[in-house]
Amino acid sequence: MKRIKAACLLQTVHFLLKEDMPHDAAVTAVQNEIAQYKAQMERNNTKYEIVEETAQPDGSVIIKIKKQYNHHNTGDYIS
Repeated sequence: MKRIKAACLLQTVHFLLKEDMPHDAAVTAVQNEIAQYKAQMERNNTKYEIVEETAQPDGSVIIKIKKQYNHHNTGDYIS
């Protein structure tokens, strides 16, 4: 028999600009989407750690994130 002792996901998420919006509004929408993403993890009590958050020249944002998997223990993965 096996049991999961600790689990963590390492994800790279690219928040893209919406093409049907003016550039400034699309950049603001991306920032709002990132805030909602983080708030949702907080509401769900998901442990997470932003490893890197990089704004791209076009205004989109790439986030590298370690996050808890299915509320399993994260062990030493997330400090």
